[in-house]
Amino acid sequence: MRALIDHPGLRYLGASVVALGADMGCFLGLLRLGLAAAGASALGYGVGIIVHWLVTSRAVYADQVAMQGAQRHRQKLLFVASALVGLGITTGMVGLAAMAGFDPRMAKLAAIGTSFVATWALRHHVVFRAPALS
Repeated sequence: MRALIDHPGLRYLGASVVALGADMGCFLGLLRLGLAAAGASALGYGVGIIVHWLVTSRAVYADQVAMQGAQRHRQKLLFVASALVGLGITTGMVGLAAMAGFDPRMAKLAAIGTSFVATWALRHHVVFRAPALS
């Protein structure tokens, strides 16, 4: 059981579930308030980005987070850049599906999977890449 908890991929999945809860709660609330599907998706994703950084940097890659200075700033910028890739995927898929007459909630579910794979790869291999040993 401890090996599962220590696995960074599973911890990242857990962080993603928490961030997804924030994202979807915001998305569904904004849809209910009458906001367009693409806008609600983008704003929900933005909330999820903040939650994801907080959880990921503390519970998944805590030993690979730069402590301060330029490296910490660079890491945050890379994290946001990876999130923007996911945001583009999510917003594009939901917006196109809504324009085509599909249920935006179903489109959001499809976008979640696509965005998850893209952002995990970027964060694991670029943002929180372990420093090379000398």
